[in-house]
Amino acid sequence: MSDKMKVSFFIAKRLMANKPLQSNGKKAGFSKLIINLAVTAVCVSVMVMILAAAIVKGYQSEVRNKLVGFNAPIQISHLDLNNSFESLPIERDTLLEQLGKQQQGVKFIQIYATKAGIIKTDNAFEGIVLKGVNQHYNWQFIQQHLKEGALPNLNDTSSSQEILISAITANRLNFKLNDFVYVYFIQSPPRVRKLKICGIFDTGMGELDQLYSFVDIKQVQKLNNWREQEISGYEIGLNQFKNLEDTRQELAALTPFNMGLSTITEMYPALFEWLNLLDLNVIIILLLMAAVAAINMVTALLILILERTQMIGLMKAMGALDKQIYQVFLWMAAQIILKGLLLGNFLGIGLALLQKNFAWVKLDQKSYYLSSVPIELVSADIIAINGFSFLICLIILFLPVRIVSNVQPIKSIQFN
Repeated sequence: MSDKMKVSFFIAKRLMANKPLQSNGKKAGFSKLIINLAVTAVCVSVMVMILAAAIVKGYQSEVRNKLVGFNAPIQISHLDLNNSFESLPIERDTLLEQLGKQQQGVKFIQIYATKAGIIKTDNAFEGIVLKGVNQHYNWQFIQQHLKEGALPNLNDTSSSQEILISAITANRLNFKLNDFVYVYFIQSPPRVRKLKICGIFDTGMGELDQLYSFVDIKQVQKLNNWREQEISGYEIGLNQFKNLEDTRQELAALTPFNMGLSTITEMYPALFEWLNLLDLNVIIILLLMAAVAAINMVTALLILILERTQMIGLMKAMGALDKQIYQVFLWMAAQIILKGLLLGNFLGIGLALLQKNFAWVKLDQKSYYLSSVPIELVSADIIAINGFSFLICLIILFLPVRIVSNVQPIKSIQFN
C-alpha cells in the first residue's frame, strides 16, 4: 500500500470510528447512525439472499429425491405408446443387466412390474397400482419413510402374500397394520387377491403415495399371466443425479431395439419445470436484495460526503487530489460492506443451520410435499452471493464520490 493510500485508509478509519477530524474537534452528527443503518441494510440483504438460495436448493433437492425414490432416475421398459399401468412385458436381458451395472455412475439396476387394481372394503373402494419388486429391490427410500410395520418379506422360492401400503390409503379405507385387504382386478376372468398389510409408509408425495403399493413381483406376474423372466421393466439408480443425461446416453447404446429408455424428467415434465422455475425466483430475490443494499449504501455515502463537506474542502486546500479523497470514502464504504457481509453471513448461515437441525419452520405437507422448510447450504452459492454483493455495492458507490469534484475549498471551509 502506497503512502497516499495509507493516509486515505487512516482518515477513513478515523471517520468510521466517529473520531474528530474537524478543526473545532467536534464529531459529525449523524455519521455513526448512518454507518449503522448501512451495515444493517447490507447484513439483512445478504442474510435474505443466503436463506433464499439455501431454501430453494433444499426444496428442489428434497422433492427431486422423493420422485427418484419412487421411480429411479432412469427406466427401461417396452417400446410402445401405452401410458397406462397395464404395461407390455419385456424379457429379462442378462447381458443388459451386467453391462448396465458396469457403467460409471450406475448405482443399481432392479426389476419391477406393475398392475392396476381396486382395493375394496364394505364401505369404500380405492384405485391402486401394485408395484411388484423382488428381494433385491433398493428399499432405502421407502425405509426412511416407513411409519409402521416392516417391509415385505421377499424371497426366491415362494410368493409373498404381504402388501406395503401408504398412510393415505390406510386412512381413507380405515386399514390398520396386519389387516387383510382384498384387491380386485378387472380382467378376463376377473381376479381378486387377499393380502396382509405388513407396513405403512408416508413419503409426503400425495398423489404417488395414494397411487402405489408394493407387493412381491411374483404376484403381479401371476396376475398378468407372465412367465418368471417377463417384467414391466428396469429401474436404474445413479450415484449422482447431475450425471443423468450422460448416463442416459451411455445406456441408450446398450438398450435393445424393442425397449424404450426414459428419464424421471420425462416422466414428470411439469413438476421438474416448476422446480426449475424456482431458480428464477432466487435470481429475482438476489437482484432485489442487491439493489436494496446498493441503494442504502449510496444514500449513506451521500450523507457522509455532504456531512464532511468542510473536511473535503480543507483537504483540497492542503493539496489533496480528488483521487485521494475518493479513496477515503471508498475505504469507508468497503469497511461498511465487509461488516455487513460478515454479520449477514453469520445470521444467514446460523438461521439456516438451526432450521436444518431442528426444523422449526413447518410446511403443509399436502401442498408442498414436505413437512418442514428444507435447507441445503452450498459453499459455491455463499461465495457467489458475497462476491456479487460486494462488487455491485462497490461499483455503484463510484457514482456518489464524484460529488467530491464539485466541492470548492473556499466555500466549504467557510461553511459551518
